[in-house]
Amino acid sequence: MTGPTDTTFAPFSAPFVGPGEGEWRALVEKVLKGKSFDKLVSHTADGIAYGPLMPRATQAAPRALRADHGPWRVMVRIEHPDADIANAQALDALLNGATGLHLVMAGAAGAHGFGLSTGDLPRVLKDVDLAGAALEIDAGADGEAVAKALVKLVAEQGLEPSLTRISFGIDPIGLTARGHATSNTHSLGRLASDLVARGFRGTVCVADGRIIHQAGGSEAQELAYVLSTGIAYLHALEAAGLDLETARRLIGFRLAADADEFLTIAKLRALRNLWAQIVRACGLEPQPLHLHAETAWRMMTRRDPWVNVLRTTTAVFSAAVAGADAISVLPHTQALGLPDQEAQRLARNTQLVLMEESNLAKVDDPAAGSGAFEEIGAALTQKAWALMQEIEGDGGIAATLASGRLREAVAQVRAQRLKNIGRRREQITGTNEFPNIHEASAHVLMPLSADAASGDLAADTLAPIRLAVPFERLRDAAEAFKTGHGQTPKIFLATLGPVAAFTARATWARNFFEVAGIEAIASPLLTQATDAARAFADSGARIVCLCSSDTVYAEQAAAAATALKQAGATEIWLAGHPGALEDELRAAGVTDFAYAECDALAALTRALAAASRAK
Repeated sequence: MTGPTDTTFAPFSAPFVGPGEGEWRALVEKVLKGKSFDKLVSHTADGIAYGPLMPRATQAAPRALRADHGPWRVMVRIEHPDADIANAQALDALLNGATGLHLVMAGAAGAHGFGLSTGDLPRVLKDVDLAGAALEIDAGADGEAVAKALVKLVAEQGLEPSLTRISFGIDPIGLTARGHATSNTHSLGRLASDLVARGFRGTVCVADGRIIHQAGGSEAQELAYVLSTGIAYLHALEAAGLDLETARRLIGFRLAADADEFLTIAKLRALRNLWAQIVRACGLEPQPLHLHAETAWRMMTRRDPWVNVLRTTTAVFSAAVAGADAISVLPHTQALGLPDQEAQRLARNTQLVLMEESNLAKVDDPAAGSGAFEEIGAALTQKAWALMQEIEGDGGIAATLASGRLREAVAQVRAQRLKNIGRRREQITGTNEFPNIHEASAHVLMPLSADAASGDLAADTLAPIRLAVPFERLRDAAEAFKTGHGQTPKIFLATLGPVAAFTARATWARNFFEVAGIEAIASPLLTQATDAARAFADSGARIVCLCSSDTVYAEQAAAAATALKQAGATEIWLAGHPGALEDELRAAGVTDFAYAECDALAALTRALAAASRAK
């Protein structure tokens, strides 16, 4: 008996004709009720527009992504400065599902306040089978010394270098980008030649796009940077006497994966296309490159850090779908300090669940044919290629870094990104949206220093930042006030009119002010302005926010503001845009307005200062 064929089901599916884009668009515009369809169109930091629905890319075909078509390598970050503890963590990770170790050296691009020392590597890797465990090295400034230490360890284990899977992570251009003394690539060529002669088959140098990403840059900037860095390394390796076929095999790539699945998948897939174009220009046939993805530092938060588990899960999913060869996950407490065993376990198991239970590694290029990923990827490819050509036209990546042009371009993107977050056009759950001011603290082995945790948001270098920092500083200030005064800063929510009129804005206002750590005290049901004044006096707050509908505001807000001012309110806010009532409300004592489109960071800074001064 033969199995069913496509024609078996033809009679059932034939009557059903899928709607066209025009029909769908008409239905959407009907729901929008006169609002512009453009409100549904998003734009990336590179100006790439993508809508809510994109047609299938029927001409796209799956591509070979990972070289061996198998699962990605589950890497675990090893960064504890105590070598014996780091060794215990490494062995535990390898015994519990990890297939590789991401060794983070102190001062490396991926070191956020902690890291290993070169002299401790023998103790860190004690009893680690270097033929079985892959190594990704975040080498930092001591890359050559780290490589020599690893060569010695391989020899001491009696291993053939060709049996190891070590990506040495040498990145002199990355050091320059991060503000170290200008590094040349001559020693890189000599080291690479030596490692090849010894029989090592892993990548020697890495083009590390995390440097651009964690400085706040765009996807196209990150791609252009790694492409030009890769080109520079091709030149350096060729100058050292290596043929291009060998040279290209010695170059690895490292990109950040963040919680935007569309951009992460499109970016990682685009890199392979872009590098293939460069390889073809060298007269070579493209081969799968080595791509190590790490979940993004800039998206991590100190507040409500458990949300970081969701962020990193999305990032791992995206990197896996996009074909990363190796993936590292920042534990959810990374922004607080050195992660403990529980945080490391969650980070490791995030990958294992997606690999073993979701079977993400069993399909090659599952994003192929998706209109969103293909269209965004094509646009991103064009943007990145154009930026790479600009860099090469300026004399290459070293010259561009020396001139400061790339740094200035990244700074512009970072400033706009921070502005969007300040206005909550970009939401950070648990930080600038849906805060939990009563959250329990998370445990870390060592706290992170204030400088390492925050970064310099105004730096003119490619320094790493976290996007949540401006709002976290407000929460820190509120907690400092509580420590000094025994209570949190408070705001009284004066709810006017019936429940149906004030509930929506009162809920919104509570969320808004608690973003800054200001505790919102809800009023009882009020029937008149004098009731609001009495309830306010009993609340212990010194600032107040009026909450209700526009209709009730027109009838009661001015009288309520007058009564509250007489009752001692030092500042009176109103939840919502004042519109034509602004002059009347200000005359009655309303001092500020909170609404969806306002500069939330600036407004909350004012509110917190007022709530704190009032004590």
